[in-house]
Amino acid sequence: MSLEFTHKPNYFLYAQLIIRHIETYIEKHPDAENAIFDMRDIYDLFRQDKASATTNLDGILNIADAYTVETLSGDKKLISKYSLDIENNSLLIDFDKEALQSLKDGKSINPPDATLAE
Repeated sequence: MSLEFTHKPNYFLYAQLIIRHIETYIEKHPDAENAIFDMRDIYDLFRQDKASATTNLDGILNIADAYTVETLSGDKKLISKYSLDIENNSLLIDFDKEALQSLKDGKSINPPDATLAE
């Protein structure tokens, strides 16, 4: 008898959840040029999947920072930079100004091509 157990986190689903969370944040804070999220909020966003909110978070953020917004200069990544502040238990996200403005002007966020991901 063989029992196979695998746990493959769905990085693309979690990246989509973060992007929607960011989109809601921008709607509520239209003057924001960056965002700071408490890691407890990210943990709750991932339905308390501790692995995704800790160990796998960098992989998830690598996908999330590939989301783009159409601008006059072509598609630009919405997230220009992100970092984890361990001391304050927070996620810091800086937005591309041009992509952010296009998003505020009503352009939609475009997901990365999942078939090209490794």
